[in-house]
Amino acid sequence: MMELTATMAIPLAASEEGVIRVAGTRVRLDTVVYAFNEGYTAEEIVTQYPALDLTDVYAVIAYYLGHRATIDDYVAERAEKAAALRHGIETKPEYQAFRQQLLQRRASL
Repeated sequence: MMELTATMAIPLAASEEGVIRVAGTRVRLDTVVYAFNEGYTAEEIVTQYPALDLTDVYAVIAYYLGHRATIDDYVAERAEKAAALRHGIETKPEYQAFRQQLLQRRASL
């Protein structure tokens, strides 16, 4: 009779900054979760992110489904931090000047 393993390793790793990525890749957990929630299958996610392994994507999705509230909170927190960072950058005068240069170039083409 075949013996079954009681647990499965979840291929996730957190950086010092607190960013969770699929282990061995630069693909963030929130990227996989977002794609899954948009209706992409594990196979389609791997097609979009070739650094990912199909079994790892299935494991990440299974982990997400089992810990949805916690991961949704993490994803929301990351989105808030990204929005705050983006706002901080976009309000700097040097950013606004650079943006205006780019818009003028586009208009002249």
